[in-house]
Amino acid sequence: SEALRSGLAETFFPDDPFRGFGALPPKERAWGALKYFVPALEWVPQYGIDKFKFDLLAGITIASLAIPQGISYARLANLPPIIGLYSSFVPPLLYAVFGSSNNLAVGTVAAASLLLASIIEDEVSPEDNPELYLHLFYTAAFFTGIFQTALGVFRLGLIVDFLSRSTITGFMGGTAMIIIMQQLKGLLGMKHFTSKTDLISVVGSIFKYRHEKKKMPHLFWVSAIAPFMVVVIGGVFDFLVHGDEHGIPIVGDLKKGINPISISQLRFNGKHVGVVVKAGLLSGILALAEGIAVGRSLAMIKNEQIDGNKEMIAFGMMNIVGSFTSCYLTTGPFSKSAVNFDAGGKTPMSNVVMSVCILLVLLFLAPLFKYTPLVALSSIIVVAMIGLIKVKEFIRLYRVDKFDFCICMVAFVGVVFFTMVIGLSASVGLSVLRALLYVARPATVKLGNITGTEVFRDVKQYPHAKSVPNILVLQLGSPIYFVNAGYLRERILRWVEDEEHICKGHGQDLQCLVLDLGGVTSIDNTGIGMLGEVHKGLDRKGIMIALANPRLQVTEKLVVSGYIKDTIGEESVFLTITDAIASCRYGLRRFRGKEGCSEV
Repeated sequence: SEALRSGLAETFFPDDPFRGFGALPPKERAWGALKYFVPALEWVPQYGIDKFKFDLLAGITIASLAIPQGISYARLANLPPIIGLYSSFVPPLLYAVFGSSNNLAVGTVAAASLLLASIIEDEVSPEDNPELYLHLFYTAAFFTGIFQTALGVFRLGLIVDFLSRSTITGFMGGTAMIIIMQQLKGLLGMKHFTSKTDLISVVGSIFKYRHEKKKMPHLFWVSAIAPFMVVVIGGVFDFLVHGDEHGIPIVGDLKKGINPISISQLRFNGKHVGVVVKAGLLSGILALAEGIAVGRSLAMIKNEQIDGNKEMIAFGMMNIVGSFTSCYLTTGPFSKSAVNFDAGGKTPMSNVVMSVCILLVLLFLAPLFKYTPLVALSSIIVVAMIGLIKVKEFIRLYRVDKFDFCICMVAFVGVVFFTMVIGLSASVGLSVLRALLYVARPATVKLGNITGTEVFRDVKQYPHAKSVPNILVLQLGSPIYFVNAGYLRERILRWVEDEEHICKGHGQDLQCLVLDLGGVTSIDNTGIGMLGEVHKGLDRKGIMIALANPRLQVTEKLVVSGYIKDTIGEESVFLTITDAIASCRYGLRRFRGKEGCSEV
């Protein structure tokens, strides 16, 4: 029971967040637990003007980015532009209370926006029923929040680990490609366009509606200056020349006022529940993976630590409360967080400053963005997305690990040519398959002695390592479970057969097998049975078997099962390979009296 408790604790509490609490009085334990779940209680008491001046500058800077990005990403999701600003007001306040990263800036993200749109549009059209479409976005955000909070509370962050870095790289690159293609509608001034995201549908739509293309102002190039300047310059330009009267699409009216309460608009009944649950879970996993990866990357630069489970709770609270206040999914986007980091943000207070700036915009300045040309928003998105297509990373993956490159390309190609869900699912499936292959087909290597030492190494990696006469030394480097037990049995017997041929070539016999179990971290009942079958097979051939350096957990199971006492004997278990070989030689001299075969 102690081993089970220890194993569960190591699985779900690897960082042991409550260590040392047992010696504290009850009140201090309660206060410590509260500070763990509300990190703001730790940094606010030590907060001062010296940090605020940095956070003020960083907050204003990321607010200037949040305004155009919020409007742009809301348009990308086919939502009213004001929803993007709402989503940049309430969630940052929640993150400042519950978040553990000093560098993360909260907001909407392009990938999740498009993923949500691609799933919900299959159920409800934003043109035919915009009200229901918006309500389903709120409901999806609620389910996302519940899912993320549950993962954090029950410390199930290992689920997010199934999104490998290669999968995220390929998925983000593919998503960036289809987002850029979707922005051709705004860049070309087209009124009709496909809602699908795959390459074939987009190209077909451009060809079908090519007569709608207009010569647009070259605001795309201005966007290189800064997103906020594009919005300001584009809006002023459109207002002065009355661009909307000349066929230049604009954002349209933006109502003043803070977020209206939307809790009554959540849809938990009817035929759409399955769709919003699916949208919430998929986008929630993606948002967690991006937000936590960004937070950890920036924290490493400052030599700081963030708690992934705290981040999940913070993201979950953001999205739950956000769904009640007219917001859709938010997380920690890379672009905004990088700006926050570069601007010198010291604490989550920069998110509060950003939120205050967005509040002022909502109360007083929102109508001024009415004349923002859609081409300006499209250019902002395109420029932001270009940075997500990491060609150098693709090349590096190809050079380092071909399988990782395949995982990356499956995500990229799946997203571009099919759908985002298919691309992400196929890449995650391939990653899981790879992990299963590593478990089901673990490596076993033959060890040889480095001359003049007691060190044993892989004879393929170290050609000068000498095989031990009459004795085969094998290293098992993975847990032995029911999944790989059959393969290991066949592989060990094949090693034995090959070594027998080598020895017979010198006119001698293989007489002892030493298994180095130092890398075997665990073993189940099937694995123990496999070792018993190997022993029986070798015993019929007159070959002794010895175990070297088994770990405590493995040894305990081998003892309880009777394998050591009843099968191989306690005298066949040794601390080191050298001890096992010495015992084998002694046994050979005493019981067999045979000459050893020559060194191979």
